[in-house]
Amino acid sequence: METNDATAEAAGVPASAERILETSAGTSARMSRQARRDTKPEIELRRRLHRLGYRYRVNYPLPGLPRRRADITFSAKHVVVFVDGCFWHGCPEHGTSPRNNAAWWAEKLRKNVDRDRETDAHLRDAGWTVLRIWEHEDPDLAARRVVGALTTERNPGDRT
Repeated sequence: METNDATAEAAGVPASAERILETSAGTSARMSRQARRDTKPEIELRRRLHRLGYRYRVNYPLPGLPRRRADITFSAKHVVVFVDGCFWHGCPEHGTSPRNNAAWWAEKLRKNVDRDRETDAHLRDAGWTVLRIWEHEDPDLAARRVVGALTTERNPGDRT
């Protein structure tokens, strides 16, 4: 639906609000279909870890952080793994910024990154090892990183 500033103003809606309403319906529908869990990169990493004999919890609630979950959790070893999407978590290599509603998206994506840092700090303070893996990372290399974290001997007070 094409509209111009005069049409929007005549309808009693500021032109900028009209544009937001036009783009948000399609964008909202598309974004609502985005997988929150069981993404291809997550599944690829989980398959490799499972093949290596590791067992883990999927979409596990984080202790002390309501409404936050880890993609892969090794609760006995206190290791959590997040497989972060390049768009949603601000990948320095592949992250993009939408042109429509640019200010809103910039704030939204910044808050995601801030929440990630807050989650990392909380878990590390509680004695957990936190691994963040980008969706574009090679799953074999990512699995090696996870195995490395699981097999490293830690003293109870260590925070890596």
